[in-house]
Amino acid sequence: MSDGTNSLLTTMLPMLGSVGGVVMVAMSGAGAAGMVGGGMFLVSSLGFAVTNGWRQRSQRAAEVVGQRREYLTYLAELRRTVRTAARQQRRAATWRHPAPQALVFLADERTRVWERGRTDTDFLDLRIGTSEQPLCLNLEAPELPPLAQLDPVCASAAHRFMLTHGSQPDLPTSLPLTGYATVEVTGTEARVRSLARAIVLQAAVHHDPDDLVIAVVASHDAAAEWEWVKWLPHAHSRRESDGAGPARMIVPSWEPLEALLPEGATARPTGIGATPDGPHLLLVADGVALPADHPFARPGGTAGVTVLDLPEAWGPMEHEGVARLALDDDGTAQVLDLRTGAWQFTPDTATTVDAEAAARRLMPLYGGVAEEASPGAAVRRQLGLTELLGLPDVRDLDLDAAWRYRAGQQRLRVPVGQDTAGVPLILDIKESAEQGMGPHGVLIGATGSGKSEVLRTLVLALALTHSPEQLNFVLVDFKGGATFAGMADMPHVSAIITNLGEELSLVDRFQDALTGEITRRQEVLRAAGNFANVGDYEAARRSTRPDLPPLPALLIVVDEFSELLAAKPEFVDSFVNIGRVGRSLHVHLLIASQRLEEGKLRGLDTYLSYRVGLRTFSAAESRSILGVPDAVDLPREPGVGYLKVGTEAIVQFRAAYVSGKLAPRSEQSAATTPAAGEASARGPVHLELFTAAPRPIQQAPEAPATPAAPKAPQAATDDVERIMFDVAVEAMRGRGPEAHRVWLPPLERPESLDRMLTDLAPDPALGLTSASWRETGRLRVPSAWSTCPSNSDAKRSSSTCPERPATWSSSGGRCPASPRSCGPPSRRSP
Repeated sequence: MSDGTNSLLTTMLPMLGSVGGVVMVAMSGAGAAGMVGGGMFLVSSLGFAVTNGWRQRSQRAAEVVGQRREYLTYLAELRRTVRTAARQQRRAATWRHPAPQALVFLADERTRVWERGRTDTDFLDLRIGTSEQPLCLNLEAPELPPLAQLDPVCASAAHRFMLTHGSQPDLPTSLPLTGYATVEVTGTEARVRSLARAIVLQAAVHHDPDDLVIAVVASHDAAAEWEWVKWLPHAHSRRESDGAGPARMIVPSWEPLEALLPEGATARPTGIGATPDGPHLLLVADGVALPADHPFARPGGTAGVTVLDLPEAWGPMEHEGVARLALDDDGTAQVLDLRTGAWQFTPDTATTVDAEAAARRLMPLYGGVAEEASPGAAVRRQLGLTELLGLPDVRDLDLDAAWRYRAGQQRLRVPVGQDTAGVPLILDIKESAEQGMGPHGVLIGATGSGKSEVLRTLVLALALTHSPEQLNFVLVDFKGGATFAGMADMPHVSAIITNLGEELSLVDRFQDALTGEITRRQEVLRAAGNFANVGDYEAARRSTRPDLPPLPALLIVVDEFSELLAAKPEFVDSFVNIGRVGRSLHVHLLIASQRLEEGKLRGLDTYLSYRVGLRTFSAAESRSILGVPDAVDLPREPGVGYLKVGTEAIVQFRAAYVSGKLAPRSEQSAATTPAAGEASARGPVHLELFTAAPRPIQQAPEAPATPAAPKAPQAATDDVERIMFDVAVEAMRGRGPEAHRVWLPPLERPESLDRMLTDLAPDPALGLTSASWRETGRLRVPSAWSTCPSNSDAKRSSSTCPERPATWSSSGGRCPASPRSCGPPSRRSP
């Protein structure tokens, strides 16, 4: 108010002075000249007042515009912060509660299967749909003085900001089933079953069969809708079995269910949310009402029991232990709860096709509980590598089936161990653009941490699941060769290079070999039609260009790389080059050592997208590789470590052991896998159709008595003494196309001229001469031995490569590599 008064006085004072001057001139009788002078003075005073008013108005407008611009800039910065928080909130919510359509992929991918235990806070907190929810940040309007005047533009912008960002639409919403004795789903039949199917499927994917039991009581008309549940291990009884295996807990009434449920289920105490003695029971009732006198129908609920009821008719809710999901015909729904009130959501849907697809993938994952398991704790045994890969016993490998071409998500993706919950740990060396963890990584582990065994497990897992036409290896050990011992016979191996520390000149050869392989791949892509990357090349080869030769991915594994960089620091430039161009050329790098010296990497660490940390010597080394000091406290057991991918949380795992002796075949395996010539003696195999309904146990007809044939000596005893890794490599020996040779054996011993001219003989006219070499042309002579340039020259024998004389003419041309033009047959290098 004072600023306005001062501004008004400043404007009016000159005008008052001008008026006073004109009055004085008029009263003094100064005549016409005085009147003109006074008038001019008045006009100038009025002009000054108008100009001053316009200037003040412009300053005020500029001040308001500046304040608005400053406030809107503040809102823009705040909007970025809010949007970042909103994205993180949505990502966390969808990760915790994925959509029903994603459950099939989770079951197939396996890393998140059965991740929730009974002690977790989100146990049986199941998604039911999506709804609008408040932002994770609390947005509050600023406090203002009582008489403050708000700028309308700023106030409107703030109001719109609050309305736009105060809540988020379509976020996953969930319902904690452990807090209810009954959850009713009401509405039209198709919508009700679709939502119930999504709830049951989500519970099965996220919870271990030892922590959750699922049973279905369905009427005759609804039984077909729940046939898919037969594949869930959660619905297999631990007490009863029939002709098709464990009895499926899918029954037409409540009476036969008690004999199939875990022992003592109906005798559990009353109380919603109480800790049960055994797994939680999720019972689906579709068209079959729960009897009023049933133990699970008590008003106070039963400990560890939730009934998912799909009633044909419904009435008022009688007690607080009931939640109702009321589905409307317009696609919306309401949660009715006497404790928390009502709120709206959009219900989830799931088809029987998706449900059965996920259930089929879950069924083979369950291995049962160990006898010594304590109540409430599922104990899982350590699985072998072939079990993790879903392959039969290594002695029964079918490489034609195991080496089927892998495309998309399954390419270069293998389990190498199990996490702390027993779930397979997947290592995917594809680049992140293909939903992988790669393309490059690092593995650090102290002496005795199992570093060599983890490398052997990874290489063998990839070799057992990928044909040499799709994947090759270059295996490098700077010190000895123990890590990659026995791998030379795998057809995937392009080179095994060991003991580089004993002869540093070989390091330069190795560097040249890597550079040459990068150049060769670039030239292959250019010659085939300027393909942008190997992915496009392979896609064309598999579809429109079958004439193109395979260009398999190449995994370069370098053990003791710190020693290599200590001897040849400039070698890191070759690794950086691979990190830069390897993504498009499908060249993957995995470096391993006992410690990580970041100062020597010189930019290589920016390309290492996944990191494996086994037990380290110190907390500082653990922090350098994983960002946390946890690896120093890992148990002193080989193969236990952490996996860190990008900025994701680290995961503890135990790698599969492939260097141990083969386990004896189980009695069941021996019974189902007869030896050669024994099938007819065992008689016909009896098959039963796998259905939800009980199957009678039938005895297979006895085989006719036949004279006992002398049994051939069995190799089972001998197999037990063999190493699993060696048996797998032996099965792969000589199978599939051989890998392109990246490393050629050195020519260590110079040859004498007479070894090159094997047909030397005296000639009466010419003296001692070689007739075969004279036929190659004038001035052509053998000068040296050279190794074969490619696998097409000859078949590989162990780690050697055939050699042939290299020929030079007076024009400097090299002789073609053929016996006719190059003389004597080639020999093998020592």
